Amino acid sequence: MNLFFSTSRIIVTCSNRLSAYLQQEIVELGYKPVRVFKTGVELQGKLADCIRLNLNLRCASQVLYSLQEFKAYNAEELYKKLITIEWENILPGDGYFSISSNVSNDTITNNLFANVKVKDAIADRCREKTGSRPNSGPGLHGAVIHLYWKEDIAEIFLDTSGETLSKHGYRKIPGKAPMLESLAAATLLATKWDKKSPFVNPMCGSGTVAIEAALMATGRRPGLYRSNYAFMHLREYDEGLYEKEFNLLQEKVIAVPGLNIIATDISEDAINISKVNAGIAGVEELIDFSVCDFAETHIPQKEGGVIYFNPEYGDRLGVEEALQGTYKRMGDFLKQQCKGYFGYIFTGNLELAKKIGLKPGRRIEFFTSKIDCRLLEYELYAGSRVQEKIEA
Repeated sequence: MNLFFSTSRIIVTCSNRLSAYLQQEIVELGYKPVRVFKTGVELQGKLADCIRLNLNLRCASQVLYSLQEFKAYNAEELYKKLITIEWENILPGDGYFSISSNVSNDTITNNLFANVKVKDAIADRCREKTGSRPNSGPGLHGAVIHLYWKEDIAEIFLDTSGETLSKHGYRKIPGKAPMLESLAAATLLATKWDKKSPFVNPMCGSGTVAIEAALMATGRRPGLYRSNYAFMHLREYDEGLYEKEFNLLQEKVIAVPGLNIIATDISEDAINISKVNAGIAGVEELIDFSVCDFAETHIPQKEGGVIYFNPEYGDRLGVEEALQGTYKRMGDFLKQQCKGYFGYIFTGNLELAKKIGLKPGRRIEFFTSKIDCRLLEYELYAGSRVQEKIEA
């Protein structure tokens, strides 16, 4: 039986609070989610579908294909179940595999112990059936087996991604406090940007948001920038399946005449880093980069569009006090220079957000690392209507 054409449960994981945007992507690819939860989406599909999901999804972390679910009260029962799986038909004898896990079982005090039991079952089974076993280690550059074990229910998956999909492969120089690519993509999906009107990104830092905007507008998918996935290291992998999906990615790239993406930063180093990253992504020519204070950023008039800020949050007292003036200036800039646009400010400091002096129409919840964040949306009316203020 070829696993690449066998239907099973697929779990696509993501960072907390991104699942609604991941669901949107999965539906747009033509799949019907079975379940959506805070850190992922469940659907039914084949390993061949996992190839497509890995190459196309912007908001995902891992694509997991279920091999088997079973009861296991302790490590010995886990081992006995796993050694019955035909690993010799899944992993190449001369290959390499690693183990990842998410374990919550009273008999296990260290996830590494559970990982060793999985590795031992695979190695013992392969040695018994073939006389040899694949190599194993901590690196995620080969096949990856994932164990999910909660109380007495265990499920073993093929992690078809390997290295996380959250990083999209073009950002070779991260810059200062960069936003993860998957998070940047999700926040863009949360905005009202139509992918045609101007997109302006003052304080662009290492350029992640502006680059993701250019990628999204032109249909460039993350799979264009990555050449190794865990599914490539399975016994029945057919390179033709991957090449077919990769060619479809190339066909999806479109030109958007008049696309106007502007990215500015007061730091010349930040702009240089942004240009390098944009060049690797193949979109440097689509973004107008310049060095300036955010208040001097050129805003195309009479067009409307989106202004997107991702300022510092101020995690230390002195820094937070210094940023109060910056947040007030951002509010003044939006009111005075961005009429007719939708303004967005992504921040992990809601006290500082009060200094903006505008009432957000939406407060969209996100996390970055462990920081509770909001993407604040402001409709900046072009007519006589005045944006309602809030008290500092």
